[in-house]
Amino acid sequence: MDLSLKSLENVEYMIEQIKEKLKVLNLGAIKPSHFDEEMYEELKEIYEMVMKKNSFSPNEMQALVEELGNLRKK
Repeated sequence: MDLSLKSLENVEYMIEQIKEKLKVLNLGAIKPSHFDEEMYEELKEIYEMVMKKNSFSPNEMQALVEELGNLRKK
């Protein structure tokens, strides 16, 4: 998958990977349809950071979920 290309397919892929890595319990809270290509670069930065780490503190988890919330379509 070429994440250098802005596409809804890539947005969906990154969101699903972030959810899986963070083991998000409320899966309905973060849906690919909540995001669009406008925030692609920010979403990609979060995705890359999440994929690099093996574990997250509760504070990091909260910060990541809040940041994803900030990127959601209005």
